[in-house]
Amino acid sequence: MGHGDHEHDSDSIEFSDIELLAFLDELLAPENSARIEVAIREHPELHQRLVRLRGQNVAGLHTIGAIWRRERLSCPDRELLRRHLLGEIGSEESDYIRFHLNDIGCRVCNANFDDLTQAIAQERDSQHRRHRMFQTSAGHLR
Repeated sequence: MGHGDHEHDSDSIEFSDIELLAFLDELLAPENSARIEVAIREHPELHQRLVRLRGQNVAGLHTIGAIWRRERLSCPDRELLRRHLLGEIGSEESDYIRFHLNDIGCRVCNANFDDLTQAIAQERDSQHRRHRMFQTSAGHLR
């Protein structure tokens, strides 16, 4: 029985190095960060792992993984996010963007996504207003 309990404890601290490094870089969604913070308080060994990872990350600033994370190479650019919002890209790209925004919870991309969503809505609203004004003034031109 005791062995089963131990397995359950280790399940609660099963975070990948990538998740922990994203946590250190403050790139995780707030709820994911909160889960890791709770686990760190409850499991000193997780805290030690974070300290080690931070040290390796600083020592390995020029490793491919560090450059990938620092330059956010897995993040879609704003143009791709905009095209996703407008439904102009394929399903594979759209699936990746949804995964990146929702499952990874990238804060930077979610901020860009929200900003673009608002800009597109405002653009559509102003086009609609221009169209309505044109319709009403077109009647006066006859």
